[in-house]
Amino acid sequence: MSASCLFANASEKILFVGNSYLYYNDSVHNHVEDLLREHFQDESIDTKLTAIGGSKLQHHNIDQMLNYRNFNLDKPVDKIIFQGGSSEVLTVKSRENFRLTAKNYGEKAQAMGIETYLYMTHAYRDSDVRYEENLIEKIKLTYYEAGEISNSAVIPVGIAFELAYEVQPNIKLHLPDGTHPTMLGTYLASATVFAALTGKSPEGLVYDYLGRVSAEDKLFLQKIAWEAYLQNIKNQKNRFP
Repeated sequence: MSASCLFANASEKILFVGNSYLYYNDSVHNHVEDLLREHFQDESIDTKLTAIGGSKLQHHNIDQMLNYRNFNLDKPVDKIIFQGGSSEVLTVKSRENFRLTAKNYGEKAQAMGIETYLYMTHAYRDSDVRYEENLIEKIKLTYYEAGEISNSAVIPVGIAFELAYEVQPNIKLHLPDGTHPTMLGTYLASATVFAALTGKSPEGLVYDYLGRVSAEDKLFLQKIAWEAYLQNIKNQKNRFP
């Protein structure tokens, strides 16, 4: 089973690496930062983002990412969250390439004492031409295997989306293109990242992006994020006893 890396202390630096799934809606990293700062009551928590639209993980230069001076920091980050391209789960070849990239990047980061995470992407809706039924199973397979080979903790964003749609089929987590997240999708992703980083439920946190997420939606998404976190732990225990 891959490592479970929770906050050792509040004042940490976190780098997010990915594509438009992260930077839509003012970026997952900004929302996670606000959730963490509220939880720990610590304004020194700092998140950074490097993102390339439409990119796969391999398109990011790991050596540049590990140079903390590129992010105006005075020391390396404590954690890196790697998000792969959504299409990397579709074929055997692309899944293998993602696993090997995650392993390579993970080893380099961990050699510097940096904890690594993999941000499990969500599945497409049927308005995207790449849609296929039960794609979440390929997504889970890809990320759990990559997490194991790279010794990285998996953040179950994809599972959270599936759970939310099961409970509220009419909720809008995707934009009409069937791939990018709405504000609610980004909030759910951010709450799921929070749960994975802290091992704590986001339920009860006040942060609602300056009122852009309703109280009802906020409570629902926070609950789903925690359920996804718990399911993720169970899945990995069953897979890697």
